[in-house]
Amino acid sequence: MSYTTAFFQWEDGLRALRDASPQDRRVMDRVHDRLVEELRRRLGGSFTTAELAELYDRGTDWAYDLAVAMAPDDPAAWQPQVADAAFGTYVRGARDYAGGRRLVED
Repeated sequence: MSYTTAFFQWEDGLRALRDASPQDRRVMDRVHDRLVEELRRRLGGSFTTAELAELYDRGTDWAYDLAVAMAPDDPAAWQPQVADAAFGTYVRGARDYAGGRRLVED
């Protein structure tokens, strides 16, 4: 999957999180934040948008499993958009990301 396609999905996830009902949003935010922590653990502090897109392309079953473990009674938190939102949040820390676009690395 290309970065552009992945980024579109991540942005869609962020919109879904913003648009969630207040009740669902609380648990979704909690899971989102934990997924961001897991992304940091998996990729570290210095990463590129390509590395993040590659991790995303390998699948997000791990994110689903983590969401179910954290919120077993709240299926709203299991939605793929929650994982997408976590990637959308984490991409902002990529060394080749600047305000919604990728920078060309030398």
